Amino acid sequence: MTARGRLNPEIFNLPVAKMRAGYYSDKYFVRTREILLADGYRPRVTMQVFGKARAFLGGIDEAIAILRLCAMEWSELQVLALYDGDEVEPWETVLLIEGPYDAFAHLETLYLGVLSRRTRVATNTRRVVAAAAPKEIMFFPARHDHWLVQTGDGYAAHVAGAIGVSTDAQASWWGSQGIGTVPHALIAAYGGDTVLATRKFADYVGPEVKLISLVDFQNDCVATSIEVARALGARLYAVRLDTSELLVDRSLWGKMGDFKPTGVNPQLVWNVRRGLDQAGYPDVRIVVSGGFTVEKIRAFEEMRVPVDGYGVGSSLFQGSFDFTADIVLLDGKPCAKVGRKYRPNSRLELVQ
Repeated sequence: MTARGRLNPEIFNLPVAKMRAGYYSDKYFVRTREILLADGYRPRVTMQVFGKARAFLGGIDEAIAILRLCAMEWSELQVLALYDGDEVEPWETVLLIEGPYDAFAHLETLYLGVLSRRTRVATNTRRVVAAAAPKEIMFFPARHDHWLVQTGDGYAAHVAGAIGVSTDAQASWWGSQGIGTVPHALIAAYGGDTVLATRKFADYVGPEVKLISLVDFQNDCVATSIEVARALGARLYAVRLDTSELLVDRSLWGKMGDFKPTGVNPQLVWNVRRGLDQAGYPDVRIVVSGGFTVEKIRAFEEMRVPVDGYGVGSSLFQGSFDFTADIVLLDGKPCAKVGRKYRPNSRLELVQ
């Protein structure tokens, strides 16, 4: 993908036959097309698509692919659109489709759903990226949703500025791979020995992969971080803190009383940073995860907590960024329902 370019429609691997047949579409759109075809009536309309919230646009190339591959005849349509990654204002037109309505009436459900889903992910990711800047954001919500949504969600996070995603599927549209850390499961498989599990990771995973070790398995992040650093030396890129919100790390037991001690909190991060520095490992970075939202990241950054990167998961799926499509012109003349009108947008570009 080049600057201001668009993804090849083939990359989306759309079920074209079923989409053309209306299998995934609201039935009333399918019946609308059937009525128009049966009546031999081909009104030329202008369909306007917009959202109602300030957002960071995602899914536009996927929506265009649906139109290009699943319309009855793409050559009959003229499509103008913004780009994935564009910031958009409420009510701003992001997509304009002109052509015989029967050619694309059955696709409205599909392109609106794509825009809503990907824009939600892109906007939420952009917000945490901005809150953490210039620190890294790792996109870790794959386990919180259906596997079929991974590819587009990962791309939406990528254009929004996430430094990495956790699955190969999420990274596939721009030709990359998933990233990750030593997981709790690997530590458990080696008897709860974090150092041993991290050694095995280093032994069998290539040096091109940044080695990040989870250090909360024994609920003693400071001691475990130092042990892993001593064992792995320069091979260790970072430690990751992922303490449960139901637990208080061992390093905080004698210091509770004037702050919220559970989970990954600022004092815990400071304890780990000081411990690593005093042990002679100032270059080992600290990554945090577990319940991080844009608000929590902002709070950490305002307090200058020594975090080097954030892993963010389920919060990136929250909120609603719905899109609406309206016919606003019929044969070039105004024809919108009351309360809606044609909103031209000079930022739209013709899709070739």
